[in-house]
Amino acid sequence: MNHTTKSRIGTRAATGTNCPESGIWKVEGTPSTTAPIAKGNRMPPYAGKAVVWVLIQYA
Repeated sequence: MNHTTKSRIGTRAATGTNCPESGIWKVEGTPSTTAPIAKGNRMPPYAGKAVVWVLIQYA
């Protein structure tokens, strides 16, 4: 049985933190964008600001 735990869809991660799960991430709020971000990479800023990213789809 495979017991690897994935971060849940809806997981939130702030700019500057390490990405907890590879997948498609969406900026919370408006304006928004989506970006593919790999696990372990730093969560990027958006439009020059620190933002909160929400996991919307697994890679």
